[in-house]
Order: sequence, then C-alpha cells, then structure tokens
Amino acid sequence: MKLQRITRDRRLSPEEAANYREIRAKVAEELPDLVSRHHERMATIDQVTDLVKELKTAREEQGLSLADLTRLTGMDRSALSKLETGQRLNPTFETLVRYAEAVGKRLIVSLA
Repeated sequence: MKLQRITRDRRLSPEEAANYREIRAKVAEELPDLVSRHHERMATIDQVTDLVKELKTAREEQGLSLADLTRLTGMDRSALSKLETGQRLNPTFETLVRYAEAVGKRLIVSLA
C-alpha cells in the first residue's frame, strides 16, 4: 500500500487546525499501545504456527501420510495440506484437537 499525500486547495481555519492537532495528539498517545497489542497477537499466531509444525513433525515421525491423516480425522486432505503449509492461518480448535488425536497427541490449552 502506497501512502499518498493529500494537498488542500485552501488553508485550514483555526478551528480545523486545532481539531487536526487534537486528533494527531490522540493518535500519538494511543499508537504505542496499539502496536504493542498487535505484537502480542502476532506472537499468539506464531504459537499456533509452531503448534501445527509440531503436529506435522509428529505425523511424519509416525510415518503417516496426509491420506492416512484424512482417514483418521475425517478431514479433507486439501484442508490438512493447507493447514500444514500455512495457507490456512486460523484453524479451529476442533481441527487442532482432531489432528492431535490422530497422531497420538493431546492438545493442552492454557490461559496466561
């Protein structure tokens, strides 16, 4: 996304200029918290990605193919492939539990 500067064909009134200063100050105040929350969310997403990698490793260690996993979970092979390759970024809890059970693991969830 490319940012484009917006130019005005007139000067701002004192009230408009004050309003813009107020908005800029509010954004500057809230931005660090927004960025921090974004980074926390991204860390959580990274944890889910790591979990899927662990599940795939467990599947491969057991010598299971995606076809075997499809049979064990009842889930579509392409959906499992997309999960393992990161094309499906938001798996359901049910999907993760079924996958884990199929490879002899148990999903444990904690709240921090």
